[in-house]
Amino acid sequence: MWHCRVDMVILGLDPGIATTGYGIIKKDSAALNYIAFGCIKTPAGLDTPIRLLDIDKNLRAIIKKYKPSYAAIEQLFFAKNAKTALLVAHARGAILTVLAASGVSVAEYTPLQIKQALTGYGRADKIQMQKMVQLILKLSKIPEPDDAADALAVAICCAHSLHASTN
Repeated sequence: MWHCRVDMVILGLDPGIATTGYGIIKKDSAALNYIAFGCIKTPAGLDTPIRLLDIDKNLRAIIKKYKPSYAAIEQLFFAKNAKTALLVAHARGAILTVLAASGVSVAEYTPLQIKQALTGYGRADKIQMQKMVQLILKLSKIPEPDDAADALAVAICCAHSLHASTN
């Protein structure tokens, strides 16, 4: 069981081999606050091990800069293409290894759990999710690209889960 601190930084991750979205929020006793979001992009055409090393290096830099207490990652739930699913699984493996090596506590959430945490509805569409991220974090516009918005959603889900586990 995690011990929830009043003030904590949460890193949300939406894994992918070409694009890994990240979102960083701060949870305090009163609210969730946006800190940063973006994407780790790896060039197509590079060998998979080099792309994974790129994800590793960039994620380590993000962790060093923002010093998250917790990280949350989206679970691989379903993929229409087996090759894509394998590449996402490789990216998840690299990400989980970096998080473990960095000593960051990790939680994993299914897309259904993330949607329910943000909208109360497990079949919410991408636009509904993005609007909830914007509303919850009081952003002037919907975060772009989608991978970064998805990562912020994962971080918000984690914050809600941490809150629920301490009540």
